[in-house]
Parts: sequence; C-alpha cells; structure tokens
Amino acid sequence: MADTAHGGGRPDGPETTGHEWDGIAEYNNPLPRWWLYTLYATVVWSLCYWVAYPAWPLVSGYTGGVLGHSQRRAVLDEIAAVRRDREAGGQARLAGATVAEIRADPSLLRLALATGKAAFGDNCAACHGLSATGRTGYPNLQDDDWLWGGSPEEIERTIRFGARSGHGEAHGGDMPAFGRDGVLPRGEIEAVASYVLSLSGKPGFPGASLDKGAETFAATCAACHGEGAAGNPEAGAPNLTDAIWLYGSSPEQVAATVTDGRRGVMPAWEGRLDAATIKSLAVYVHGLGGGR
Repeated sequence: MADTAHGGGRPDGPETTGHEWDGIAEYNNPLPRWWLYTLYATVVWSLCYWVAYPAWPLVSGYTGGVLGHSQRRAVLDEIAAVRRDREAGGQARLAGATVAEIRADPSLLRLALATGKAAFGDNCAACHGLSATGRTGYPNLQDDDWLWGGSPEEIERTIRFGARSGHGEAHGGDMPAFGRDGVLPRGEIEAVASYVLSLSGKPGFPGASLDKGAETFAATCAACHGEGAAGNPEAGAPNLTDAIWLYGSSPEQVAATVTDGRRGVMPAWEGRLDAATIKSLAVYVHGLGGGR
C-alpha cells in the first residue's frame, strides 16, 4: 500500500501527490513561499490598478478610474508645456521676425535652420524626400526652378497658403487638358510636345513637325508660358526651356501633360504649423541651394 504520509510514495522517498502514470510518480514540491507571496501581491496590485486607472472596457468607452488619469491628456499637457517653453524662448523671436530679419541675425538663423530641418523631416519629406530632391510630380527643392518664385518670402507664402489647396490666398493656375477637352487633336499634341522638348535639346516624336508645334505653342501655350517659353511665376507656368521636368521629359510624358493637364496640390500649412515653424521652413528650404 502507498504511504499516506507521503501521498502515495515510498516511506523513505520524497513526498508525492499520489498521482502515478506508467510507474512515474508526481512529486509534491510546493512553490517557495516568497514566490507565492509575490504572485499574490501582483494579483492584489492588478485589482487596485483596475480600480484606480482606466482599465475596464465599456460599450462606447472605458472606465475612467478613481484617479481620473488619462495618458492622452498627460501627453497633450507635455506638448503644451514644450510649446510654452518654446514661445518663451527663441521661437517667439522667430514668430515675430520677418524672414529677411531671421536671415540677417546669425543666432536666429541657426535656430531657424535647426527648426526648419526638423519640421521638413516631419511634414515635407514624405513628398519631397528627406534630401528635398523630389520625385515625379513633387518638385526638387534644391534646383533653381520655382513655379511661384524662389525668394525666401515667396517660399514662405507657398508654404503658408499652398497651391490649389482650397485656401483663399493659395497659388492658382492650372494646366488645361487640351486633348481630353478636345482643344487639340493628337497630331498637334505630338507636334507641340516635340517643339517644347526641342527647346531644351531633347528629342520629340519621330516625324513630328516642329514648325507646326511652334505655331500651336504660339496659339495655345504662349499666353501662360510666354512667347519664349521661359515661364511665368505669376501664373505658376514653368520654364519649358530648361532641362527640368516635373512629370517626366519623354515625348509620351510631355504629350500626356498636354492631353490631360496637370493640377498638383501643395497643402496649406497655415493653421497646421505655427508662424515660427513656417518661417523656419522657408529659411531652411531657401538655404538648400536652389532659392533665389
């Protein structure tokens, strides 16, 4: 018979639970008291936490806890505190200065460049790239080609109000869809695309008449791009004589632009970024090397 004092084990062996499978007995080795006490303490702690802090999910929310703690509110309070600190320091000076004054003050310039670089990475790099070299449909900010002007003040306005953003003071100007709207037939589209490409030394469509393209350009395009195709910043019309093409420079890509038009959007950052950050971005972007 099994020894009851040892739970079914041998009288001279270790205590067991009395369970045995295929001759293998289950030892009865209680957990150390310190371990059990720690476990009990964590259970008690969890119950207290559930009562004190938000924890219980509800149908349309959650319990607030007797302490009323909110991690979201704590984060918002920290952000507000940082903003107050910034406003009390150099950021207030940035907000109150013009872009020209910032560029003339070495200490403000250093602060603006640091602030602008951080803001660019957070808000602009998704479209223009971390190095601001752009990609198809998003302009390179390091070259000297600016649709609405590349001075620090003009860059600030573009950042503040955007382009075709819906803001009342945003830049306007559309590239008409000459093909889709039936203004130009396909043959004239290929001719004018080839003519425009020839202005920067690029090949056009084989067999396309450059003379016909020049006539079409003068009749339909020169009003915005200028007779010499050098562009018009007031209308947001690009210079067509350089080698910079926002949507690609192959004959097919240029013909697609003439056919369907272009209407890229630059968001308005006023109201989303404070005045100091917008001015810092303008100074930073201008300082990348392409500003005028």
